[in-house]
Amino acid sequence: MYELKVTTHFAAAHQLTMVGEKCENLHGHNWKIEVYVTGEKLDQAGVLVDFGVIKKQVAEIMSTLDHRYLNDLEFFQYNPPSSENIAYFVAQQLQKKIDNSAVHLSRVSAWESDNACATYIVE
Repeated sequence: MYELKVTTHFAAAHQLTMVGEKCENLHGHNWKIEVYVTGEKLDQAGVLVDFGVIKKQVAEIMSTLDHRYLNDLEFFQYNPPSSENIAYFVAQQLQKKIDNSAVHLSRVSAWESDNACATYIVE
C-alpha cells in the first residue's frame, strides 16, 4: 500500500458557539490542511498519482475557503466551522473530485495552529 500526502494552507475567519469560551468571538486562523491518498498499484511511470493532480484538486477546494468568513458558507450554516468539520468538508469535496479508481482518499487533517489539529478518517 502506498500513501501520498499533499499539504496546503488557507486563511479564514470563523465563530464557534461554545458557552464561556473565547472561540465564541469572531477570530481567524491560518489553517494547514494535509490530504492523504492511498493505493496499491503504481502506474507505468512508477507513481500512484501525479502530485500535481491532487494539488490542483485541493487548490480548487481551498479557493472556496481562503479569506472567507466560514460561517457564511452553506455547509457551515448547518455544521459548526470547527477544525473537525473543516477536515470533513475538505474530505467530502475531494472525494467528489478524485476520478481515479486506483486512488482513494484516506484522511484529511486540519491544523488550526502549530500544535492543534483534527483529522477526518475516511471509512
